[in-house]
Amino acid sequence: MKTRTTVALLLASLACHAETPQQIRQTYATEAAGQQAGFTPSAKRGEAFFRQRFANNDKMPGCFSCHTDNPLNAGQHAVTGKNIRPLAVASNAERFSDPAKVEKWFGRNCKEVVGRACTPAEKADFVAYMSEVR
Repeated sequence: MKTRTTVALLLASLACHAETPQQIRQTYATEAAGQQAGFTPSAKRGEAFFRQRFANNDKMPGCFSCHTDNPLNAGQHAVTGKNIRPLAVASNAERFSDPAKVEKWFGRNCKEVVGRACTPAEKADFVAYMSEVR
């Protein structure tokens, strides 16, 4: 009986940590607004960031290198060849639902592709685009 109760509590706890892309976007937007008065996330800026070519990395010069030109499609890691599920929420409902995973991937990918940490504004814009692209 204790095991079932423990498992039920664990599952309930995990469910509480799931968030929507809108909640994650808002978290980044709030942080960005603290740095830029009046900041509002923009899917248009998010798309421009997604399509931007960064000069610091020949193998992965932009998000599109692994995620294709269309984030609604599956991609493949440019270096390892590992398959990557679609980045857009419309094609992959699990995207941008776990704040820890979102921050982990922003940390890794911004460092590897952009060559620096992404700003909260860039993250908010990126999540806005990935939430709205159809």
